Amino acid sequence: MKIDVKKVAKLANLPLTPSEEEKYSEQLSKILDYIEQLNQVDTSDVEPTYNVSGLSNVMARDEVGDCVITPEEALQNAPQKKDGFFVTKGVFEE
Repeated sequence: MKIDVKKVAKLANLPLTPSEEEKYSEQLSKILDYIEQLNQVDTSDVEPTYNVSGLSNVMARDEVGDCVITPEEALQNAPQKKDGFFVTKGVFEE
């Protein structure tokens, strides 16, 4: 299958040299030929699938529990702290 690389490059706003146009035209043609080959394969007896391994995610329940870390432990490696909070640079200036 032949594809107009110049048109695709223009739509994508990609400046291509003539050698690049030739190279990409050949590559895209090979890709589209391969896809056409895949489209000819009979898949009528193949069941659609979204997961080939058969595994599914196991999610832990969201449960409120005791906090594992104390505020003091959380702040122990903070470079700057004040009144039990982390100190950072200001983001907004007034």
